[in-house]
This record gives sequence, C-alpha cells and structure tokens, in this order.
Amino acid sequence: MGAIPKSEQAYRLIRERIENGTYVPGYRLVLAPIAAELGMSVVPVREAIRRLEAEQLVTFEANVGAQVALFKEAEYLHTMQTLALVEGYATALATPDITPDQIARARAVNERMRQTLAHFDPQRFTELNLEFHSVLFESCNNPHILDLVLRGWNRMKMLRNSSFSFVPGRAHESVEEHEHLLDLIERRVDVHEIERAARDHRLATLDAVLLHQDELRHHDELRHPHESVAAS
Repeated sequence: MGAIPKSEQAYRLIRERIENGTYVPGYRLVLAPIAAELGMSVVPVREAIRRLEAEQLVTFEANVGAQVALFKEAEYLHTMQTLALVEGYATALATPDITPDQIARARAVNERMRQTLAHFDPQRFTELNLEFHSVLFESCNNPHILDLVLRGWNRMKMLRNSSFSFVPGRAHESVEEHEHLLDLIERRVDVHEIERAARDHRLATLDAVLLHQDELRHHDELRHPHESVAAS
C-alpha cells in the first residue's frame, strides 16, 4: 500500500480530535500549528478542513477562520428534555417485568462503565451507557414509547455529541446513579419513584452540559472582553 496522502493524515487527526472532545465546539482550527505538528505545509491541512466543512463538522467565517462546529444548544436542550420524559416512562413501564437476570446484566454493563473511568473514552462510555439503558427497556410493552426513545437517541447521534466529551466528570456521577436506579428496581419500589429517578438521571446530564457551556462563554468573554468576534 502507498503512503497515506498528507491531506488524509490531517483529516484523520482533526476528525479524531473533534470526536474525542480534544477539539471542542467553537475551537479555532489554526492551520500553521496543525501543519507544524504533522510536519507538512498548510495546503493539505486546508484541504482537510474543507472536507470537514463539507461534513458539517467544521464551519468557516470571514474574520474568524475555521472552527469546530458550534454546539447546537437549543436542539440538545429539547432532545434531552424529551428523552428524560420518555426514558423515565419507558423504565417505569418495564419495571414490573424486569427479571433478576436483566438486573444482573445491567449491573455488569455498569461495572464495565466504572472500569473505563480510569482511562476515560467518552465514545466508549456512551456506547455502554446506551447498552445499560437498553437492558432496562427490554421489558417495556409499549412499542410507541420505545420508538420515541430510539428516535431521541438517533437525534443525539445526529448532533455529533457525546455529553461526556463535554463533562467527563459527569461520568462518575452517572455510574453511581445507575447503581441507585438498579437498587430501586431491585427493591420493587413504587414505579413513580423509579420514573422520577430515571428522568432526573437524564436531566442531571443536561444540567451539567449547559453549565459547562455557560462557563465556556464566561471564560471566552474574559479572554476577549472588547471583541465581539475574535480573529484566528
């Protein structure tokens, strides 16, 4: 096989860093440092960024330059609010029929999530998170509710977002909340309490991400107090 083209090398590097959260939404992609890191001219880096722009992972504005596509805060807010409702209700509906084997499977997935915390990979953690909740939903007897849950999950994928990329510290809390939820289900407490716990679990992630976004905006205002748009 031949050598990987330089523009492809740059594309892979930038895309990987976007996906793993190294380059967060709004991060300015300055050509020269990236080119220097890869030992190439800025031309292939520019080609890579144009490719990422076509994929809507990067935006380009005059007097600003290239930056990672901004976090779609309103869409994320609405999706997470909806998921909190439908996931909470799906969990409540499933609870009476959840078996000890399903609880054991969910607990095993949560333990794998706990083990990832030492060397945190937000994408892998998110995959396990979906697997955990999928086990809890297996016994839900309302296909329309399940369809709404899956639609919400798919919408989150379209947002190109793992919440835990933004707030990795939230992952520790999430694992503990999973264990609490399993304990409630195992003790067969009132389903309304389980629904509330599942809903609050999702909303806690939403709150953590929105707080992080507010902190980023505040930090940017402190760095650029006299600039409405910062040049790259």
